[in-house]
Amino acid sequence: MSIRGKAFIAGAYEHPDRKIPDKSVAQVHAEVAVGALADAGLSLADVDGFFCSGDAPGFGPLSMADYLGLTRLRYVDSTETGGSSYVGHVGHAAAAIAAGKCRVALITLAGLPRSQPPARSGRPSGPESAFESPFGPTTPSMYALAARRHMHEYGTTSAQLAAVKVAASQHAQHNPNAMLRNPVTAEEVLDSPVISDPLHRLDCCVISDGGGALVVVAPEVAAGLSRPTVSVLGHGEAPKLADNGRIDLTYTGAVWSGPRAFAEAGVTPADVDYASIYDSFTITVLQTVEDLGFCEKGKGGAFVADGALLAPHGALPFNTDGGGLCNNHPTNRGGMTKVIEAVRQLRGEANAPVQVPDCEIALAHGNGGSLGTRSGAATLILGREDS
Repeated sequence: MSIRGKAFIAGAYEHPDRKIPDKSVAQVHAEVAVGALADAGLSLADVDGFFCSGDAPGFGPLSMADYLGLTRLRYVDSTETGGSSYVGHVGHAAAAIAAGKCRVALITLAGLPRSQPPARSGRPSGPESAFESPFGPTTPSMYALAARRHMHEYGTTSAQLAAVKVAASQHAQHNPNAMLRNPVTAEEVLDSPVISDPLHRLDCCVISDGGGALVVVAPEVAAGLSRPTVSVLGHGEAPKLADNGRIDLTYTGAVWSGPRAFAEAGVTPADVDYASIYDSFTITVLQTVEDLGFCEKGKGGAFVADGALLAPHGALPFNTDGGGLCNNHPTNRGGMTKVIEAVRQLRGEANAPVQVPDCEIALAHGNGGSLGTRSGAATLILGREDS
């Protein structure tokens, strides 16, 4: 069953704050939920499907549904694939709506890692932990491995990686809520401290409190709303696993999730006017644009260095809110904000200097986990209501 055109994003809301020391995670979930529903012209009483992930406190969707007063639920989903979860949730919501399981689906994300850093766990939780944890891997070091391997295989340079940050910073200067609003040069990226060779501090995303929410609705609900809606055209997901240590670090799960989403949507990479691409690190973007088919494998460095990512007129305008590198990476999970900015672009509501003219087709892509071990990719193709 295809979901093409069978569900619409009617509401999108990003929490405006980047540090929230005086509220609980549940409160932030509630604030973004109400914000997205208000954007759609709906209320909590209209919601009959609820989607959340590992950031939700308590007993996941049960605790949060109780807290939010969602008494009419017919469908819940707590899929956990890290930062890509919320991109996947949109596809899951569209499928549930197409199957008649719900009509108004609410998706929420919230967290406070900047003001309330999580406590370290005293006991490894995953089956891989006993084999990996003794060697002290960190999130930056795992992405650094992928960056170094890509450099070895394809001649990618640190200056090319820096071009991703430069583009994000050029966009962030127009976002009043962005955490880092000052444009930077490639030289400034390269001069910033090395965090894990070859990645510098400015190759890494921000750490921010906050959250976001989306409302996905059935066509008959969308028809009765006054706000512009965005059509869900295609969706793809794929895990990329460590393969017992035989992992190839030069590609991501986007090599599988992307083609599935494009095929369902009936479009190609050449049709995409705007792309929200997960940017936990600059190497994440570079590999993903290759894997989604926007350039040849191994040519990502030259592609981004040539200004392709700059809005509004680059070959592939990306992350026009500043992305996770400059704007917001709430609770260290960037998939939600990727969808939100894609919705803004399709509605013509992005910040004016970076609004892509006549934006009709947008892509949102999330990556959860780690490029150096195991990760989950999710890709969405979205269309303007009249496209």
